[in-house]
Amino acid sequence: MLATVATFVPLLLPPDTPAITATRWYWIQGDRAAVSGEGPDDAWDRHFLGMLDTEACWAVDVPDDAESPADAPFLDLRTLWGQVPEAEWTLAGRAVQLVAWARTHRFCGRCGTATLAAPADRSMRCPSCGLLAYPRLAPAIITLVQRGDEALLARGVQFPVAMYSCLAGFVEPGETLEEAVRREVREEVGLTVRDVVYMGSQPWPFPHSLMIGFFARWQEGEIVVDPSEILDAQWYRRDELPMIPPAMSIARRLIDTWLSGAPYPSSTPR
Repeated sequence: MLATVATFVPLLLPPDTPAITATRWYWIQGDRAAVSGEGPDDAWDRHFLGMLDTEACWAVDVPDDAESPADAPFLDLRTLWGQVPEAEWTLAGRAVQLVAWARTHRFCGRCGTATLAAPADRSMRCPSCGLLAYPRLAPAIITLVQRGDEALLARGVQFPVAMYSCLAGFVEPGETLEEAVRREVREEVGLTVRDVVYMGSQPWPFPHSLMIGFFARWQEGEIVVDPSEILDAQWYRRDELPMIPPAMSIARRLIDTWLSGAPYPSSTPR
């Protein structure tokens, strides 16, 4: 029998009470989370996340000096991975980001007036000048470049261990996602790519990114790394891989798809 996977429905406000069978609290202290059925202090700020099946899910901003709930310790999101189901981990990431957003938009960035939560959407509204502040989301592309039966993997300067992953970078104003792929590959390793094909996306709460995954084909050029971004980059065959990212990441999904030998996705060459 297949295991039932919980379904999350994002909502701004709780539904009618009969639809709720339980309440799940995501206690957020700094950037750490504790997932609990225990209710928090009534004085703490809270944000409704939505419904996980019939459970109402809330994020709560916990003071730095408060203790964790009795049934769950505070853990950073990387540590929490694997200790709770993936749907709960994704919700914990959502909770961390929403609490951080509310903390940093208590006052208007244009005129300094105290903000209020907007009633109709997820935003903080300035009652003086009307400026709206939505939760911050930074789109970033991540790309696995292929050349024949090889794939390009790189070790970023920020990696604390010798792990190799796909190339990634933030999208700049005024460019398409495909243009961002070509620019990042050119800037980080000096290569020109073609046939940029979308694979999938993943919310990535470190701290507030949306990772957008692509495959691309090498067109020309030799690897010349940007030392401010990349320590090393090499072409690898399937039977000679270095350490690669864990299963929690879209980078691993890109690599695993390539490892499976799946044909290159069809696309309109760009």
